[in-house]
Amino acid sequence: MSTRDFTANVISASKVVPDGNFKDSKASGIWDINEALDLIKGGNWPNAANLSPDTFVDGLFQCHLYEGNGGTQTITNNINLSGKGGLVWIKNRDAADAHNLVDTVRGATKVSPITPALGEVTDDDNVTGFTTTGFTIGDDVKVNTNNESYASWTFRKQAKFFDIVQYSGNGSPRTIAHNLGSVPGMIIVIRTDDADDAYVYHRGMHSSAPEEYYIKLSTDGARADSSSYWNDTAPTSSVFSVGNANGVNNASGEYIAYLFAHNNDDGGFGEPGNQDIIKCGSYSGGGNYFADEQDIGFEPQWLLIKTTTGTKNWVMFDNMRGLSADGSNDSWIYVNTTAADNSNGSLIELKPTGFKPNGSSFTGRTGKEFIYVAIRRGGMQTPTAASDVFAVTTRSSSDGEGKYTSGFPVDFSLANNYDASGNTFAGTRLTNAHLQTNDDVVEGSSATDYEWDHNDGVSIGASGAFFGGSTNNINYMWKRARGYFDVVAYTGTGSARTVAHNLGVVPEMMWIKNRDAAENWPVYHKGLDGGTNPETHYIRLNQNNAEADSADWWNDTAPTSSVFTVGTQGQVNTNNQKYIAYLFATAAGVSKLGSYTGNGSSQNIDCGFSGGTGARFVLIKNVDATGSWVIFDTTRGLVAGNDNYLRLDVTNAQGGGYDFIDPLESGFTINQTGGVVLNESGETYIFYAIA
Repeated sequence: MSTRDFTANVISASKVVPDGNFKDSKASGIWDINEALDLIKGGNWPNAANLSPDTFVDGLFQCHLYEGNGGTQTITNNINLSGKGGLVWIKNRDAADAHNLVDTVRGATKVSPITPALGEVTDDDNVTGFTTTGFTIGDDVKVNTNNESYASWTFRKQAKFFDIVQYSGNGSPRTIAHNLGSVPGMIIVIRTDDADDAYVYHRGMHSSAPEEYYIKLSTDGARADSSSYWNDTAPTSSVFSVGNANGVNNASGEYIAYLFAHNNDDGGFGEPGNQDIIKCGSYSGGGNYFADEQDIGFEPQWLLIKTTTGTKNWVMFDNMRGLSADGSNDSWIYVNTTAADNSNGSLIELKPTGFKPNGSSFTGRTGKEFIYVAIRRGGMQTPTAASDVFAVTTRSSSDGEGKYTSGFPVDFSLANNYDASGNTFAGTRLTNAHLQTNDDVVEGSSATDYEWDHNDGVSIGASGAFFGGSTNNINYMWKRARGYFDVVAYTGTGSARTVAHNLGVVPEMMWIKNRDAAENWPVYHKGLDGGTNPETHYIRLNQNNAEADSADWWNDTAPTSSVFTVGTQGQVNTNNQKYIAYLFATAAGVSKLGSYTGNGSSQNIDCGFSGGTGARFVLIKNVDATGSWVIFDTTRGLVAGNDNYLRLDVTNAQGGGYDFIDPLESGFTINQTGGVVLNESGETYIFYAIA
């Protein structure tokens, strides 16, 4: 038997075999010698905990938001700065304070403000130290004013992503060695011993000779042509060149350089080991300030953009402060000024494979050229613990507007006032908007109702339409992750088409909603049509109808690991109308999608869960007959006795009084009882369970 046949404890979506020695294999794990022997002897794949953080963007870059306390703080963003090195970039979102850049090469307390250009400042109360999981800060007002909000962006040193080089000037053209391991896409050079601007090289500065130009990070000016900055010499994978300008190579000057990679289908990151995580590119502005969509192969979480042929500010975006699929309610910061955060603008539209500049002179000015740096959204690895990507939290209405804590940034929220009649709200970070699962209503703005800018949860208003008068509220929260859950926004065409996604595996359930019109929620599930040809059938999330057969919804085409197909039905594909799609998959030990046939008694549903009490969230729907979408969870009571339940398709308060479902370590046990019937003999039920 070959190693290719071993499937025990596989941690990837498909069977893989190490393609070299175990330690350096491009397969979905890294091995020590004992694990290698274990695989050879017993077919046991190494534990998923051995996945290297160097492989994923989550371990190399983080946007971490925090509130100042006026004292000291430890910022935990899970970036190993003390062990690997990197850069911390901090900006006060509420006040006109300078951007602060601190790196591990020069050491904590050595700060380079971008604007005004002050060289290097020693500040014992700024970033005070680096840890294996982030950094520490003191009480400097620029990083920790009490009750003011801050954004931090951390870049960890890693080949083909980011590097830092410190050097002394000599006044003559020369080369500087680096360890980026690839040709830099952008270089920022800052003089640290004297006040000067921050100078930038970017591969997109000019179509044929970018090395002949420079641009300043600390001003809004256009590019300029001069050989005294990069010596008219393009960087290589081992060196970059500087001329004799004071800003990059004064004879007595001291400098720090930040090097950003450009992956061009050669990044080598991600679970398959063949993905890019950073792009440095360029584009031209378009009519009415709308530029063409930039297909970079991934959805970005961070963008830095500047026009090179005009006088406009550098603008920085990230999906933690607000970066949407519509270009509405975007938040951005000007890098070359001290201005506070800007919000509620329409500058960028996120796409599954890139971004589209959206009607702004800062990002798409007609007749101008632009450069950008884009960093891939996180969640590149399949989760191994449900608590990393799913949470259930309750909150009393007496809490007022408050945060539901999840332990991770929330991408999707289902919230309900379970003790009173009311809507179930579906809120989404990607659109900064909300819908109702029990109704066909158009999308509502979440700008004032939801606050997504938390590292560990989401805030939802508790007045008006949102849970007013309820005793208790519950929120189910999802994080996007490969092989588990994804969210896609797209615009209809009216003709059958494919839509790209980033789930990385074949979706097993999809919810779709027209955001612009009062249309139903079509649902695809792998258990439809008895699991034979599920792409020929559909059901609706906001209704209790049985499944129906029609090619108009999915065009009778099964989804793949990279796209799903929609037909001509207006509920999934009206021309020029906007849609949101939620994609779910089975992640081993974390989530399970499946179906079962009722037996009129009791039966165990094995979801492959282990090491705990089984499923803590279960969603069930009868697809052969009329039946609601029923939710059980361990927070409200999924117990060996009477259980409380909610229904996504109605406004009713929670029901109970019957023993519908019991805990089972590997999943759940379903019973036949009164109330909602979930085990009628001979009928087919689909389910979605999370451990």
